[in-house]
Amino acid sequence: MERRTIGAAALAVGAVGLGCMPMSWAYSASLQRGDESLRAVHRALDLGSSLLDTADMYGPFTNELLVGRALKKRRSDAFVSTKVGLLVGDQHIVANGRPGYVKRACDASLRRLQTDVIDLYQLHRADPEVPVEETWGAMAELVQAGKVRALGLCAVGARAGRRSGARLHDATIRQLERVQQVFPVSAVEAELSVWSPEALETLLPWCRTRGVGFLAAMPLGNGFLTGRLRPGAGFEADDIRARHPRFTAEMMAGNQPIVAGLRRVARRHGAHVTPAQVALAWVLAQGPHVVPLPGTKQERWVTENAAAATLRLMPEDLREVAELPPAQGSWD
Repeated sequence: MERRTIGAAALAVGAVGLGCMPMSWAYSASLQRGDESLRAVHRALDLGSSLLDTADMYGPFTNELLVGRALKKRRSDAFVSTKVGLLVGDQHIVANGRPGYVKRACDASLRRLQTDVIDLYQLHRADPEVPVEETWGAMAELVQAGKVRALGLCAVGARAGRRSGARLHDATIRQLERVQQVFPVSAVEAELSVWSPEALETLLPWCRTRGVGFLAAMPLGNGFLTGRLRPGAGFEADDIRARHPRFTAEMMAGNQPIVAGLRRVARRHGAHVTPAQVALAWVLAQGPHVVPLPGTKQERWVTENAAAATLRLMPEDLREVAELPPAQGSWD
């Protein structure tokens, strides 16, 4: 698989990564099977999808444990990204950016992942009660201690920005400007997909001009852009899409023209090409510093997603995708 670089340290990863969250968090617990997910991780590594994206809060903790089972024998094949800064409680999530906690959390992640070093350690969310520079400084000390190779930041929630009329990623860029004064940012993780292209406005250019890698979360629109979800089919109660405004039957039906457009482009490239592969190829086309992180827990989808790295969209394909109608239904 094509290799791409993350950050000034030129950390090399496969062009398409693997989002591990669905294996143990947020999506239909009844469909989560550890052995099947483990096979999916191994398949990704076999195909060169080396970037494995997890977090201590997924599960919580069980996602790192699962990834650790794969890393035990294949550490040299993988680029491990995990996150710190969020704690899962009973029906709520809270931020914790205290330096002492960050260091303890890193040690715990290393044990669960069965590794001596984390390739990319990301701040999941800044703690509003702790200056982000203090949290980032503690993370930088982990790099100096040899426990972490590089640091990344996940984009903050966009709701406050929308209420104030600010651009979607203004708050994230302000945080990035602050932490860059403490220690270099190697990567930013934020949502980017055909139906959520907002990062193209300011966040992606910010990364491009500074040599910062961009990890595209939810590049398949939580599964919608695969074309395999049927409007009105419903979701299990523990699935995040069951409460998501874009996944009501009405909104899913209203957004079908987006999937239809991806299918049209796919057909031009051959009967074997899927809408999901076109959606991932579109993300890859946004710059050589962009790495999509499609989430899945099944080998067959890992294989399909990895193949998108070889799909080259033509200018007319990109124009057609750009002209698709905007998605209906707010993320918030």
